[in-house]
Amino acid sequence: MLRQIIKIDEEKCIGCGLCANACQEGAIGMVDGKAKLLRDDYCDGLGNCLPVCPTNAISFEQREAAAFDEKAVEKNKAKTAEPADLGCGCPGTNSKTIQRKTIVDAQPAQNANVAMQSQLNQWPVQISLVPVNAPYFDNAHLLIAADCTAYAYGNFHNEFIKNRIAIIGCPKLDVEDYTDKLTAIIKENNIKSVTIVRMEVPCCAGIANASVNALQSSGKMIPWSLVTISTDGQIIED
Repeated sequence: MLRQIIKIDEEKCIGCGLCANACQEGAIGMVDGKAKLLRDDYCDGLGNCLPVCPTNAISFEQREAAAFDEKAVEKNKAKTAEPADLGCGCPGTNSKTIQRKTIVDAQPAQNANVAMQSQLNQWPVQISLVPVNAPYFDNAHLLIAADCTAYAYGNFHNEFIKNRIAIIGCPKLDVEDYTDKLTAIIKENNIKSVTIVRMEVPCCAGIANASVNALQSSGKMIPWSLVTISTDGQIIED
């Protein structure tokens, strides 16, 4: 039958998994880091997945497709239900244990806990909460970071936050698109440089894309750099 159904543009998909979470019918799944329409008869054509996609990779199309099968959907839900949250299928939700080597020093006292001083220079830090015209943005070296980076990289404060104004966000969990807010911050303030720090997981590309788009939209020529942190806390791209 000819009906309205979703279409996913693989080129635009960043593998964040938000659409798979939003689809209550289980029509969308993550395959090789990309969102896929798994079965036509699971898609009700209502498009709950459209507004959550940060890259507008999902659209409607009219085509020949199997009719929506509510009974099949309910049967699939019952079959796939698990007592624990196994994640959305996004590569960024894959669980793993990180084994770290213990540093053995000839003088154990030197390995005692050392209080590390915070290098944070302002508050708030969440992108959605910072005022666009906050005075600390004037002549600032701006750090735009995915919020997991400070947990993954041990020396984050000293290497990235020190002497910078830090703002953070998560493109996977935060509904809003950061582009407009970041554009306003860069355009309306005298920003000296921008450093972008993201995690290696695909969904984290959202914060890098928003930052680069904001730099372009601001109309300013500002030095910028992008750093990627691996899930085991290493810099893999600089």
